[in-house]
Order: sequence, then C-alpha cells, then structure tokens
Amino acid sequence: MPFTPEQFEEMSGKLGLVKEEIGKFIVGQQEAVEFSIYSILADGHALLEGLPGLGKTMLIRTISEVLDLSFSRIQFTPDLMPADITGTSILERNEEGMQRFAFKEGPIFSQMVLADEINRATPKTQSALLEAMGEKTVTVLGETRQMARPFFVLATQNPIEMEGTYPLPEAQMDRFLCKIILPYPAKSELKEIILRTTGPRLIEIQKVMDAEEIVMAQEMVKEVVIADEMINYAVDLVSATHNNNNNNNNNNNGSTDDWAKYVQYGSGPRGLQSIIRLAKARALVSGRYHVSIADIKTVAKPALRHRILINYEGEAEGVDVDGLIVKLLEEVRQGASVQ
Repeated sequence: MPFTPEQFEEMSGKLGLVKEEIGKFIVGQQEAVEFSIYSILADGHALLEGLPGLGKTMLIRTISEVLDLSFSRIQFTPDLMPADITGTSILERNEEGMQRFAFKEGPIFSQMVLADEINRATPKTQSALLEAMGEKTVTVLGETRQMARPFFVLATQNPIEMEGTYPLPEAQMDRFLCKIILPYPAKSELKEIILRTTGPRLIEIQKVMDAEEIVMAQEMVKEVVIADEMINYAVDLVSATHNNNNNNNNNNNGSTDDWAKYVQYGSGPRGLQSIIRLAKARALVSGRYHVSIADIKTVAKPALRHRILINYEGEAEGVDVDGLIVKLLEEVRQGASVQ
C-alpha cells in the first residue's frame, strides 16, 4: 500500500530528530552520521575507515540507542573463528537428563553489529560475516536462520596499520553499500569532545524510533520517486569509471584522461544500485519524495570510492580516488540543473 504525503513528512521529521539526538553525544563527524543513517534506511551496510579513537564504536552504539535496536561489537583478531561470529550448536542436558544439541547464537544475531577492524581476521572468518550481510541468513550445521530486521553492519578498518592484516578483496568490498572516511576533528570539536567526556554532566540519549518504524522507513525509501533523467545521470557516472582499455564494448563512456591513466577497474552494477538507494534515502531524510541531482552528487563519493581499483602507476603517484570522483562529477554531463 503506497504511503501518504503525511506519512512521508512525519517520517522525515522523526529522522531529523534522530540526527539531532545523535548530535547530542557525537561531536562532528557529520558525514559518518548521515551516511550511517542513509545506509540503514537503504537496508545496506557501511565500511568505515578511520584512525583509532575517532568515535567509531560510540557512533554506532549511539545510533542503536536512539533507534532502540540491539547492539553487539565484534573485535576481529587473527584467531577469531567463524563460530565466534555466527554461534554454534553445543551439547546440553535437559531436565529429564536427556542430552541434545542446542544452538547458541553468536553476536551476529543483533540488529546493529560493529565489526571492529574487520581486516585483522582471516578470509574464512571475514566470509562468515559477509554471508550474513549479503543473504541476511546464517547457516550452521545445515540449518539456515534468518537475521533480525533491521540488520545493519558497520565494519571498520585502520588505514595505517597493515601488519597482521588480511585486506578485504575488491569483490568483498563491493558488498558494502558505502565507504565512510572519518577525518580528524577540528580544534573546536576537540574541545567539545573534552567537555562532553571529562566533565561531570551525564548525557542521556532519548529513543526516537524503534525497529518497526525503521522497517517502515526502509519501505518508504523504496517508494521515493526517481526520474529517468536522474537514473541516466547515475548510469553515466558509473560508466565513466570504466577504463576504456578494460571495457569489452569499447564504447566512449566519458572516462577522463586521468581515469584511463590511473584506474585499473571501475565500479560495477552494485555501485549504481548503491548510488540510487543512498540518493533515495537522502531525499527522504531531506523531506522530499523525489531524487535530485544534488542527492546523486552527494552520495557518489561514499558509494564509489571503495569500488575503484587504482593501478600501479596511480599508487606510485599517490592518486586520490576521491579527487578522481570529484573531477568526474565536474566533467560528466548532467541532464538536469543542480538543486
């Protein structure tokens, strides 16, 4: 059943309150807050990259409190096993003294999961998490179990510490809806962090929404209208990321000279899906029922930056993927005026 304009307005207002409530505890990190919310509304998962101590854990914990969702944190280490994430069946004795196998759920069976330093675990353990993310199910000893709704994974990785890590392959990175970069706080934000975390005042987080309302918001996102012109623009952006040398069709897809020189592989269809889903989520949060060019341009970097593989020459010259995407946004012809 289609939602009414009044329901869209009410939901947009609640999502605005969610951002305000998160801002009471989390200082700055506006992009991380917004795209975490967009990812939840788009029913996807996010990869967050930042140095230690920038508030990754507190961000996702605060969001779970504001949305009244269950939360679990998994610290990934080289000795972590898949069963430590998904759970396992153990032999236990009932009241009659009979022995039977009972399944004990792992931390993945939460509505919001923080996968801290995911690249520290082995590929086998990483795949246990990515299976749950992609299929929304977990299979243990032949029995398949459904994940909770909503289900959101925020995986983090450290950009500077590479010893003892197992970097996610590009095919697995592609499973994340977006990649969020956490910058250093500004001076004013650093001072505010100290005042909030070392002072006597206790900040109380109020619950604004619940799981049922989040599921409803996810359905509303699907109904946000997007014109063919907007879809064509998003298609042009994704097509322009393809290096002509690797394009089997050998079409003129709008790739710039820098792109052809430094990029080995561009984004696939999941990148296009991510742009559209994130743009719809942003439109709903902004109180609109249609996607604009501004929505697509805003979500392009987080949706594409982890789906673009820089070649050896680009890495040697220190080419910045975000800089290439910004240049692409300037050069790809848009079919409508910016809103």
